[in-house]
Amino acid sequence: MIVRDRPNLFQLFFIVRGSIIRRILPQIIAIFLLSALIVWGHEARPNLIVSFNGSALSLLGIALSIFLGFRNNACYDRWWEGRKDWGQLVHLARGFARQTLVLESAGEAGIEARNNLLRLTIAFTQALVCLLRPGSDEGKVFRLLTASEAEFYHAARNKPDLILRLMSADLARLKASGVISDIQYQMLDITIGQMGAVQAACERLRNTPLPFGYTLLLHRTAYLFCFLLPFGYVDTLGWGSPFTPSSPTPSSVWMRWATNWKTLSASAPMRSPSARLPIRSRSICAKRLGKPTCRRCRSPRISC
Repeated sequence: MIVRDRPNLFQLFFIVRGSIIRRILPQIIAIFLLSALIVWGHEARPNLIVSFNGSALSLLGIALSIFLGFRNNACYDRWWEGRKDWGQLVHLARGFARQTLVLESAGEAGIEARNNLLRLTIAFTQALVCLLRPGSDEGKVFRLLTASEAEFYHAARNKPDLILRLMSADLARLKASGVISDIQYQMLDITIGQMGAVQAACERLRNTPLPFGYTLLLHRTAYLFCFLLPFGYVDTLGWGSPFTPSSPTPSSVWMRWATNWKTLSASAPMRSPSARLPIRSRSICAKRLGKPTCRRCRSPRISC
């Protein structure tokens, strides 16, 4: 995801980084050439290349607008949901770090237990990034795990869920040894369960894309609209057809296909390069759980 300062009027027309123009440039060139070819063919062979009233395409344009509007709302909802889910995970991690302060009252054993829980919390956020974006560096996770934990992690199918189970097992041992009470155990276990709910929500966004039928219908309608529109303007505009914004020109195709590709990117907030959420930077924020902020309320140092 690209976050930048608001550009001025001059920069607005020349920004390439983050723009969708590179993705839709082939469609723009193809429709431009098609429009020019239809104009040339209509002038050379008017009986072969016919024209018709362009107002008849208004119904197809209305249908295309409805499809684009529906897809835009659905895709933005997915992107916004992913943003809220990952923000919720950061909130839960910070809250869990505060809740584990109760362990320090148990002496050195409690401090060591809190250190392990915070270490596993950081490892969970890093492992979730690797799950949502295959190809990410898993070395950040292995540096936070012990040898036995790393062995279990390597063999697990759902690696972030394994780390949550390790955290739950640590809590169960603390409860059995009397370090924490039943109420404290329930409080900490609820937070771990909420972390698992965030993971499930992120996995759902990654593994369940928009129905293919919506994409297929939109693409067919858009291609049909751009193919038929030059025939409706060839008599009225002539050689101005490839260059007039109201016809299938580069500017017109840019508006239609840019909306389509931007919504497609927003529908995959965990993976899409142009619209994906900054989950790596947010997981780095979670690393600060292990850094002390003051002498009174300190967290054990964790080497990340």
